[in-house]
Amino acid sequence: MIRTRFKKVLLVAPEIFPNQLLADYTNVRHVTATSSVFPSIYEQSPDVIVFDYDFIGKDLEKILRRLKTNKFYNKIKICCFKNSANEKTDSFLKVLGVDHLIYREQLTENAKSKSLLSTFNSVIDASIVKWVISATH
Repeated sequence: MIRTRFKKVLLVAPEIFPNQLLADYTNVRHVTATSSVFPSIYEQSPDVIVFDYDFIGKDLEKILRRLKTNKFYNKIKICCFKNSANEKTDSFLKVLGVDHLIYREQLTENAKSKSLLSTFNSVIDASIVKWVISATH
């Protein structure tokens, strides 16, 4: 199996990530305002976008619908970081086009499954996932 890691990542999250961490990663662009999502996509042409569900809130539906209706964005993979699972919300996000849902509970528990970690490692660099975990505590 060939593992693909994306070269360009757009992280849409609050301003909790220190600038020093962002300076180490040239492939990650951090956006802190929902109004900057589409200009950043146009500038960077990311391979994957990671949304913080609690940060975006109600604007996520509008953003996802816009991403899925425009053919320019159809190669972008979409990940959504959530604090906990909710079957109704998660299924709605999947219908709107979210490729991967990342839950804090799954990432912070001691006995992590190998399939879960290999899934996220194939999507994004493990150091970025560690970022999200440490920054949201």
